[in-house]
Amino acid sequence: MNHESKIETPVIETQNPAKTKNLQRLKIFGGLLTTLGIGLFAYFVYSVGINLIWDGVGRIGFGGFAFLMVLYFLRIVCRAYAWTISVHEPYKLSFRDTLPAVIIGEALSSLIPLGVLVSGTSKAVAVRHRVPLVVGLSSIATENLFYSLVTGLFIVFGAFAFLRSFELETTWILTIDVLIGVIFALITFAVLMVVRQWHLISLLCEWLYNRNIGKSVLENGRLHARLFENLIYDFYRQYPRRFLPICFFQVVFHVLGILEVWFVLSRISAVAPDFFCSFLLESMSRVITIVFKLVPFLIGVDEAGAQFVAQTLALGAGVGVTLAIVRKGRILFWTAIGLLLIAKRGLSLKEITKNLK
Repeated sequence: MNHESKIETPVIETQNPAKTKNLQRLKIFGGLLTTLGIGLFAYFVYSVGINLIWDGVGRIGFGGFAFLMVLYFLRIVCRAYAWTISVHEPYKLSFRDTLPAVIIGEALSSLIPLGVLVSGTSKAVAVRHRVPLVVGLSSIATENLFYSLVTGLFIVFGAFAFLRSFELETTWILTIDVLIGVIFALITFAVLMVVRQWHLISLLCEWLYNRNIGKSVLENGRLHARLFENLIYDFYRQYPRRFLPICFFQVVFHVLGILEVWFVLSRISAVAPDFFCSFLLESMSRVITIVFKLVPFLIGVDEAGAQFVAQTLALGAGVGVTLAIVRKGRILFWTAIGLLLIAKRGLSLKEITKNLK
């Protein structure tokens, strides 16, 4: 294990004031979005009617909720397996390592306003007894690249199908067109960055270091940034046969999401659901998840997106809001499991967030 000690992230007592200030701004912004989300949630519950929502939730039943818990667990399994084959040799992570780490990461991602920032770090911290922190972070970033690629294509197909299947206002048409263009641009940029091995992070660190900006932090941090990038780019060169299996798990992740939507609709909707409706609702859910990740549990915004798509599909506003609330229930359940794992392992939010500074 001597090779691990050489590249572990050093403990740095000096914090970067600029980065700390940016985190404070994000906390404020996340708090404002959360407040807005709570307001939206209350509005949609009131407008649809709590009795109608309660009736829809009751139709799911205990067995139905248990089935949703299993489906969500299978989605977590897909991300965990994809992560295990995204680790650069000679390091290795087993499924027993990655599964609880993914549950922990998803719990923090859903629970706190800055969850999107601490999710990946929390996963790496959860497996730090198996691999060095920088290796854990690079393997998570590798898996996230594949996830982002598949998710981007999934959203584009959903947006294109939505755009071509219904008569929408000009504003919505323009918004969806811009969304498609932005996603394609980001995918193209990410592919070029990996293929051409652009060391953008380490170059930025070097630029800041040479100008005495955060020099105490970047003294070792710039070296870890370079190692982080090299591990990702080396994975691209050395393990091309792993690409399809990783993408396969990401595709299954989304297919299970569509199945989840279809199952809920089959219980709460008077109209028999089909694959196309479920696909459109799940693709909208992915958009909401990405854009409003700072909002804990996507409260309010998830209901707004589901209501819009459900009304467009002539399913009814109540169906969309109830769908979002039911799916929020299974997130609450697995978030509780994640918090139990955090407590069991003796992890703390302070220990996780210090690696962001």
